[in-house]
Amino acid sequence: MQNINPFYVMDILAQAKKLEAAGHNVIHLEVGEPDFNTPEAVKRAAKTAIDENKTRYTAATGLPELKQKISNYYKQRLSADIDAHNIVITPGASGALQLALSVVVNPGQNVLMADPGYPCNRNFTRLLEADAKPIAVGPQTRYQLNHRLIDKNWDDNSIAVLLASPSNPTGTLIDQAEMLNIIDVVKQHNGLLLVDEIYQGLVYDQADFTAAALSQQLFVINSFSKFFSMTGWRLGWMIVPDDYLNAVDRLIQNLFLAAPTISQVAALSVFDDETLQLLDARRDELNKRREFLLTGLKALGFEIRLKPAGAFYIYANISKFTEDSFSFCNELLQQAHVAITPGIDFGEFQAGLHVRFAYTQPIEKLQQALDRIGDFLSSYQH
Repeated sequence: MQNINPFYVMDILAQAKKLEAAGHNVIHLEVGEPDFNTPEAVKRAAKTAIDENKTRYTAATGLPELKQKISNYYKQRLSADIDAHNIVITPGASGALQLALSVVVNPGQNVLMADPGYPCNRNFTRLLEADAKPIAVGPQTRYQLNHRLIDKNWDDNSIAVLLASPSNPTGTLIDQAEMLNIIDVVKQHNGLLLVDEIYQGLVYDQADFTAAALSQQLFVINSFSKFFSMTGWRLGWMIVPDDYLNAVDRLIQNLFLAAPTISQVAALSVFDDETLQLLDARRDELNKRREFLLTGLKALGFEIRLKPAGAFYIYANISKFTEDSFSFCNELLQQAHVAITPGIDFGEFQAGLHVRFAYTQPIEKLQQALDRIGDFLSSYQH
């Protein structure tokens, strides 16, 4: 447990809650949860499920109807043929990541992942008595691993590569050609590839795709939290290669028994045409927020070397102001009442030089945040 690091953003959030309890108005740009509510159709379906007593355990790998809905979604939206048999419903994407790593990784082995990257992945790996092998990435590779970096950093203890596209904290993507190159190099090393696609659907300026369409020998993790606006329902899914289905099934039975039944039944309605149109409109709204906040932050002197292509984050360089992102975020919160996330949450590479903004608030609030940040910077000294 001494090796399991905390989420620094949770400390920021706790301080923000204290300020709010004291009567201050805090603008939250720190947590990866947009202001959109769960679609009404999903809420109605959950209420009906409760009234109809659909509250018993499902099969460990999930409701067959929900698996089929997800399979149809891949076909219609991403032109990908994914057999429902290979889809496993999980307690959130976090549950899926734990399951995938658990059936792949042995103690003493390592998993290659990008630095900066989602911090829980390192902790999941450590919990298995294995090691994360963070690889420094910057604007030159779009803050993503590529096949050359993977080949260069693979060693005798390496077993897997964990990617995220779109990524947290940078919002960058791996394109289809590079994903194919990565699949090839991981196969050459007899390793396994795990691809986190939980921000799929929230992609701007280009066509979306899934790595699952390119190979049947990789794990793809997804979630109902982000695009589908169901964060607190704790529901995700995973596409699992045939060879690992039995192991994943056995592990779910032991770790979770099954994903929440009410959440699974409710999620069936999220694929209705009307609801998908609503979710697409929300994506378009996030795109407007992205453009607005990008322009505003650059005008204030933040250096943003790559325009995020997906998710709802902006990863900004603050070297013009400081080299201590944690102190910067704390002072911004205490003085200007704007909450953002320090780079140290996402790894070690240039972590003190970066912060993450989540454009998860309406444009009116984003403007208020920019005004407060501008006032803060005018007197900031470090």
